[in-house]
Amino acid sequence: MANAVKLFLLFIAATILHWGLMTVLGGAGVNLNMMLVFACAVCACLGPQYGYPTAFICGLFLDFFGIKLFGNHAFVFTLCACMMYGLDKRLDFDAPVPQMASILVLSLFSALFNAVLLHVFAGFSSWAGIGSWLGGAVCNALTAPFVFWTVRRTFKRER
Repeated sequence: MANAVKLFLLFIAATILHWGLMTVLGGAGVNLNMMLVFACAVCACLGPQYGYPTAFICGLFLDFFGIKLFGNHAFVFTLCACMMYGLDKRLDFDAPVPQMASILVLSLFSALFNAVLLHVFAGFSSWAGIGSWLGGAVCNALTAPFVFWTVRRTFKRER
């Protein structure tokens, strides 16, 4: 029960960080996604019983505020959680470089797969351009060590 309360409080903090950074960087055309970074950090620090629901809920949260295809973020975030658990045995997520590299790749995958889902199921494209795509992925990767550290520290998983 204590882990659920901690996850809920971290979810609120991730939401505030997401909205704050989108307010600052969104006007510049950077399409970042702090909810994805938070969901991946939970997957790296906690077991699947917490990671998969967190990824799904973070994606569903973004879907509620979107005006496009409902459920695409929840689906893509759950796929990203699967990839994080697949990488868990191969990478040491205590170090910043694997954190940043995995978030960079998953951010690029998430944006591209969301665009494909929108095109296939809704019949339109929401491509904002390569600059927005790469800029958001790089910003996500740069903030990843801070988010991973916060999640790890909250759940007392130190190096």
